[in-house]
Formats: sequence, C-alpha cells, structure tokens
Amino acid sequence: MIAPSPGFRRLALATLLATFVLIVVGGIVRVSDSGLGCGPAGSGLEGWPLCKGDVVPGLDLNSVIEYTHRALAGAVGLMMIALALWAVRRYRAQRGIVIASVAAVVLVIAQGLLGAATVEQNLDELLVATHLGLAMVLLGLVLYVWRSSRQSVIGAPAPDAGPRLRPLAIATAAIVFCTIVAGGYMAGTQNYGRADYRPGDGAHHACGKEFPSCNGDFLPFGQSRLVDIHLTHRVLLYIATVLALLLCAIVLRRRPNRALTSSAWLVLGLLGVQLVLGALNVWLDEYELLIVAHLSAGTLLWAALVGLALQLYRVPAPAEAGSPRSAAETKPVAV
Repeated sequence: MIAPSPGFRRLALATLLATFVLIVVGGIVRVSDSGLGCGPAGSGLEGWPLCKGDVVPGLDLNSVIEYTHRALAGAVGLMMIALALWAVRRYRAQRGIVIASVAAVVLVIAQGLLGAATVEQNLDELLVATHLGLAMVLLGLVLYVWRSSRQSVIGAPAPDAGPRLRPLAIATAAIVFCTIVAGGYMAGTQNYGRADYRPGDGAHHACGKEFPSCNGDFLPFGQSRLVDIHLTHRVLLYIATVLALLLCAIVLRRRPNRALTSSAWLVLGLLGVQLVLGALNVWLDEYELLIVAHLSAGTLLWAALVGLALQLYRVPAPAEAGSPRSAAETKPVAV
C-alpha cells in the first residue's frame, strides 16, 4: 500500500479541523474572562483538572466556557493519540507521518500541562503566549500528517519553483508564527479573567487608537513596557507582511503549478483580512468578536503558509524506506 487508508486521512482531517476549532474556542475563553472560570490561581487540582472542585461545572457561564475548552482539548488529544497509534501500527514505512503524529501526542500532553500551569500562575502572559504558540505547532504537525497521507502527493516530485523559494516560505511562516506568539503575549497583559481586570488596561491599548502611528509617532520604542510589547507585535507584523507579499509575488510570477498558485492567492486574501481586522481592533473599542476573528484569521494565515511551504517538498514513497523498487511500482495511482 502506497498511501494510508481513506479512514486514516479522514481522521487526520477531522483532527486538523478540531485543532483549529480548539484554538478559536481558546480565544473565546480569553475574551470572555473565562480563563479562571474553574477556579482562581492557586486552586490546585480543584481548579484543574477539576472545575471548582467538581468533575462537571455548574451553570456559571465562565465555568461552562472554560470547561468546554478543556473538554474539546481532551477530545483533540484522544484524536491525536488514535492517529499516532494508527500510524505506528500500520504505516511505519512512512517515517514522516509517524514522527509527526507521535510528536503531536507528546506536545498535546505538554499543552495540557501548560494549560494547567497557566491557570495556576494567574494567566501569566508568558505562559499564555507559549500556550498559543504550542497550539500553532500542533496545528502545523497535524497539517503535515494530513497532507503526507494523500495519495496524490506521495512519491510525486516537488514543483520546480526555484532554489530560493523554500527558505523564503519557511522564513515567512516562521515570522508569522512569531507575530502570533507576540500577539498572544500582548493579549496576556490585558488581565482577562483576573480580579484586577479593567477595560483599557494592557498593551493592546498602549498606542491608543492609532495605527499605523503610535502616540503621535511611528515606532516610539522606550515610552513604556506596554508600548514596547505592542510595537514588537507590530514590527513583526510589518516584516511578515513584506515577506508574505514577496513570497506570493514570486509564486504568482513563476506559477510552478496550480496548487501553489491557489495557495499564494489564499495567503494574500487572508493577509488582507488579517491586516484589516488588526487595524479595526486598534481603531474601534474592544469588541470581543473582532478579537476572536483576528485570532481565527491569523491561525488560518499560519496554516496557509505552512501548507504552501509543505508543497515545496517531496513526500517520499514508502518503498524508499525499504528495499528498492522500480519507478513504475512506486508511482502514485491517480485519484
């Protein structure tokens, strides 16, 4: 068998979609002040994995939102474990799938422990940012497993897109990842869910309602810690925008294949949406829907860039891990 079964691919796709939904629900937890909905910092086991000392929370809205996030995280963890066991037992010859799926299980366990530490440490901004960053890594790993299990790409040659496109695609995805993590850190300074939360606090409002300017200047670093945090996110955004535009321009000029061209247009569209949402988050008052939409679009942009980068690399056929076979035997069957 060259490609994993349709059932494996469906599970990989379902896990990918569930991971995205989990990230979005995590954003809802943050903006609804539900991060400590199952108990304040220092609650120990009564705050996690229990919820206010109960296995199932009561009817308090913040507790329900926080517990929904935990239940979904548990379901995603089980799906990743099932995916890894399936890969190890049936598809050992495809080492990339095995390594990525097993790594996802290790990281999802670490993610659960990190979530507990985030609650115990009163939603510390560094832990909040790390929690978000790890979620993006998990999304990327599952995206790799899903793509690498598709019969149409296994053993197919990588597109001839030029020698410099691969490092540019990786660099763009890396900078977008850093931008998202910096945004998570900035959001962590808002004190969502803490007893001392007040609207208008935190780095999100450090530049007032000015964008792209900030307090009457362009990049006034050094005014305060919160201004520096906000501007760091913006600088990373500017770099990511330039790199993404350059990447898409090269792909659209060379047009190595239809899939890469479509991915470039998708990245451009998501980048435009994300820039508009980011600006609206500054210009307007703090609307929860805008914040969640900003997180969702950023996550989709990251996934689109990872997907574009993965298309530039060949997925080896399983036969290459074992005894040599002829090109005719390893050629993927058209679907």
